[in-house]
Amino acid sequence: MGFLTPFLFLCKMEKEHFEAIIFDLGGVIINLDYQRTIDEFKKLGLPNFEALYTQAKQSNLFDDYETGKISSQHFVNGLLPFLPVGTSPNKVVHAWNAMILDFPIERLNLLDQLRDKYRIFLLSNTNEIHYQAVERSLAKTTDRKLDTYFEKIYLSHDLNLRKPHLEIFDYVCVEQNLDPSKTLFIDDTIGHIEGANSYGLKTHHLQGKTIVEILS
Repeated sequence: MGFLTPFLFLCKMEKEHFEAIIFDLGGVIINLDYQRTIDEFKKLGLPNFEALYTQAKQSNLFDDYETGKISSQHFVNGLLPFLPVGTSPNKVVHAWNAMILDFPIERLNLLDQLRDKYRIFLLSNTNEIHYQAVERSLAKTTDRKLDTYFEKIYLSHDLNLRKPHLEIFDYVCVEQNLDPSKTLFIDDTIGHIEGANSYGLKTHHLQGKTIVEILS
């Protein structure tokens, strides 16, 4: 991305008169490192974890967990057969959460600033175990809860829907009475951007820059 990208993006925001912004969570608000989870599962004795889970393509076990169709216990128990006998559920949870990193304070401060001008929402594909880890990570940066930064938070495992399916974008927009043509969706996964575009949302694929660099 060129050095003019943030400037041009802000010009686009002003020109199109956005009324609301929907943010992704992982890779946009909180830092993630998927490789750390892959490496931790390899340490546990699962050398082909990438075949079960990647950012772009998920097996049914992960998809079902992310959409709240199965419990955390069911999810962990579903992974144990792929691991050496005697692997503890706690070690599975630790490996699964290894990707969850930190909340840069400047991103949280930016959310507060944006709330003065836009309605802002969070829409995340996530699961119960990860979201608990997200809350613990946030507590290391601030004593505020994540929902104080947004008008409302939407999580895939609560809605039984996930991005990039059009139904989840429709759910948010209808409940909040949002005009898709005046709503900006920011995500770091191209498939989710494509789904949002298909629904009619304005989008920005975040890559190579942080939301602070783009929106400040």
